[in-house]
Amino acid sequence: MEAVAFSPDGKLLASASDDKTVKLWHRDGSLLKTLTEHKGEVEAVAFSPDGKLLASASDDKTVKLWNRDGSLLKTLRKHKGEVEAVAFSPDGKLIVSAGRDKNLNRLMVWNRDGSLKKEFWAFSEVKAVAFSPNGQTIASVSSDKAIYLWNRDGSLKEIIRGHGDKVTDVAFSPDGQTIASASEDNTVNLWKMDDSLLKTPLISCSACFALSASNRASNFLLSANSATEDLASASAVASFA
Repeated sequence: MEAVAFSPDGKLLASASDDKTVKLWHRDGSLLKTLTEHKGEVEAVAFSPDGKLLASASDDKTVKLWNRDGSLLKTLRKHKGEVEAVAFSPDGKLIVSAGRDKNLNRLMVWNRDGSLKKEFWAFSEVKAVAFSPNGQTIASVSSDKAIYLWNRDGSLKEIIRGHGDKVTDVAFSPDGQTIASASEDNTVNLWKMDDSLLKTPLISCSACFALSASNRASNFLLSANSATEDLASASAVASFA
């Protein structure tokens, strides 16, 4: 399994897999549907804020948009290589995807209808992307150990450095004042949005790979190995064997 995403209402879970499928699960763990239209490993999934759409990014060079019931709505085909990351803007009107196009690293911003709005180039392979809560900033994290903040028009806003290895995921706090980053250096760092000063390293973990914002203003959940932790208390929320 490469990635997971919950629907905003918490009733559905989507999983991305290296078997080229996207699976939709009920929150009780029962499998609802397997989506088999991708021709390569699926690297990322994301629900729209209204829960009506699911986006999936794949090594087959496409982003696919699905209705909530699993029916395919549209295939976005502008990438020339593997697509590694995908995210919706907070208002659900835009989608950002990131992929490696031959020897270049490209970010694309799409309208919800699938038309391409903007494309720009990253400096190294992008592992994850996220919109700020106000929708004006896009964060991307890379194999070069850095976090990049972009304006929505594609202009570079800031580069944040501090990790010692590849950065694997990034998330904004709901109030937009804090960014969390997870890295293969076994740390999660928190950064102030106003001055990018390192507030931690907050926690050490043997394999930090995924982050999500909680419903509290400046708190996050971390997935590491088979456990989920609350970063406010650094205590385990759940673990999975």
